[in-house]
Amino acid sequence: MPHALSSRALEMAQSLVRMNTVSANSNLELIEFARDHLRSLGVRSRLTWNADKTKANLFATLGEHKPAGVILSGHTDTVPWDNQDWSVDPLSGSVQDWPSGSDDGIGPRLYGRGSADMKAFIAIALANAQHFLDSESPFAVHLALSFDEETGCIGVRELIADMKDAGITPMACIIGEPTNMVPAIAHKGVYRWRCCVRGKEAHSSLTPQSVNAIEMAARLVGKVRDMAEDFEAKEKRFDGFDVPFSTASVGQFHGGIADNVVPRDAEFRYEFRNLPTADAMAMQDEVIAYARKLETGMQKVAPDTGVSFETICEVPSFLGSERDPVTRLAQRLAGHSETTLVAFGTEAGLFKNAGIPTVVCGPGSITQAHQPDEYVTLDQLARCELFMRGLALARTVG
Repeated sequence: MPHALSSRALEMAQSLVRMNTVSANSNLELIEFARDHLRSLGVRSRLTWNADKTKANLFATLGEHKPAGVILSGHTDTVPWDNQDWSVDPLSGSVQDWPSGSDDGIGPRLYGRGSADMKAFIAIALANAQHFLDSESPFAVHLALSFDEETGCIGVRELIADMKDAGITPMACIIGEPTNMVPAIAHKGVYRWRCCVRGKEAHSSLTPQSVNAIEMAARLVGKVRDMAEDFEAKEKRFDGFDVPFSTASVGQFHGGIADNVVPRDAEFRYEFRNLPTADAMAMQDEVIAYARKLETGMQKVAPDTGVSFETICEVPSFLGSERDPVTRLAQRLAGHSETTLVAFGTEAGLFKNAGIPTVVCGPGSITQAHQPDEYVTLDQLARCELFMRGLALARTVG
């Protein structure tokens, strides 16, 4: 059924987009806004914090008297827009056709950082909170808002732990990442490490007395590349992904101080994006084993040389099912019989690993996320609001 986006939902989405919650900043402006809005409706919020209390997660239950609930989950942080070529203010929250006054068949769009990824979903959930409170549905709706998703799904781990400590046992979770309102039932994992190589410096005329950190690091980079080629050549395909096999890549490399100094230090950063059927930790173990073999030769020259690893990011893969009741619920509410797989990482794997059946479904397209002139169409927002209204009326999950 056609649905006109409510003015309250649009205004709330604009308000959230206008808040600068880049991951390097605090998210408390948004969290306090959500908490105060829910408090005005008589809803209590649970907050969990980062170490210095500059960021917080929010968890709230709409319908506390009901025995179980469905989580609507969204992250509050955004990526930065430094050096991107924007035509509008990234914090404008403006609504316009693009180009201005044109009719491209898509209709009006909400512009701004986080409009698609994923403040609009949060705003629509908040704007429809009263509908959930008034609902005669037998289950509650939980709102879960997290910090630092963009830097490794950091905050949600505290939220899930607090939820468990409080004895809250939701029966399902819907992650509102941008999928064009098509339920997504799988994504790859994202694991990143920093590798530091300590060699032994020397004048470049005396290389036998040195351990060249760049050269040792380069061998490890080659190992990562060899693994990537093996994944492409040998790994069983997972149909539905744009790249239907696991991938490995090196994103940064630093080392050396001068052309005539054998470098003592080098470091690089790399990642694995593993299929839900592949083990990222086994991949990392293979890199570590290769590093230990290199160390044997390095330490014959200088015993204090070696290789160390630092974990940067661990976002587990996600694999749901078309048969899961929460998937069928999302299909029904979104009006889509199909499902999809997505290439990007989300918090879904963490909720799933906590024993909560999960699906990813939200407004907008990932092709707009993280881009200059990020936007989400008002048509997508209207579809999302219709989804929320349907959830408030749902009698069963599935």
